[in-house]
Amino acid sequence: MEETAALETHVQELRRGTIVLACLRLLRTDGYGYGLLEDLQTRGFDTDANTLYPLLRRLEKQGHLTSVWNTDEARPRKFYRTTASGEWLAAALTRDFAAIASSIAALPEED
Repeated sequence: MEETAALETHVQELRRGTIVLACLRLLRTDGYGYGLLEDLQTRGFDTDANTLYPLLRRLEKQGHLTSVWNTDEARPRKFYRTTASGEWLAAALTRDFAAIASSIAALPEED
């Protein structure tokens, strides 16, 4: 049981940074929180609303996302989009992620 809890903690830490990258790349086209959450989960990024919404607000505050409210429908939705700064960050993170994945792949395998 303790090993399972430790694994879950480490997997969560590993995924935390990948969620940022996934959001920046997926929001190259306008998207709203719940739709993004579903898209992330469909693509294998297991996250929840309590993680996603603060992340979106933080990325917006840092200038990597912009947002606009759409009130055309019965329920207003805040749509996010990656800014030029966010595009630059996504490209840099993608390069670093690829380098890290390559380095990990070059490590010795378990016997």
